[in-house]
Amino acid sequence: MRIDLPQEYHDRPLEHVGKVYAPQIVGPAGMFGTAPYQHSKLTLRELEAARYRTALINGCSACSAFRGARDFPGMFASFDGDLENSVWSRGPAPDEEFYDNVENWRDWPGYSERERLAIRYAEGMGLAPKEIAEDEDFWERAKAAFSDEELVDMTYSIGAWMANGRALHVLGLDAVCAWTPASEAA
Repeated sequence: MRIDLPQEYHDRPLEHVGKVYAPQIVGPAGMFGTAPYQHSKLTLRELEAARYRTALINGCSACSAFRGARDFPGMFASFDGDLENSVWSRGPAPDEEFYDNVENWRDWPGYSERERLAIRYAEGMGLAPKEIAEDEDFWERAKAAFSDEELVDMTYSIGAWMANGRALHVLGLDAVCAWTPASEAA
């Protein structure tokens, strides 16, 4: 870790960081980071496609280990979210093959067109924002597949994960910040 934390907070660094170091910033960042899961109109697979590609780009080990279907119940319990009215309930859950192929999104036949575009968009925002902004082929395909509301939804969701995942990673908090699967939390 790049910052000092009392030993009792080593397993939950964000709690300490959010209470002590920058509560007026970390608290809203946490709300921004969890809002996509509660309010996105995308399917679980579409959201997870973009989220996971962002996690890999950020290098955040906690975000890369997170699995939407498995970990949402525990995460929602931590911020009193409404799991049943969230993206968690929208469509089938991704399996491990889905996650394993995110970096191979162009060739793996298991993605829908919308999932492929979500991964491409996350990759563009994370690695080459100027290029994705000017990629007319991408925008033509994206506008054909998603409504403007969904595109704004996805843009700000990816932005939330970029900000929070990168902050966790550069401070070294991602090594200890992890979600306990609901089955283990009980």
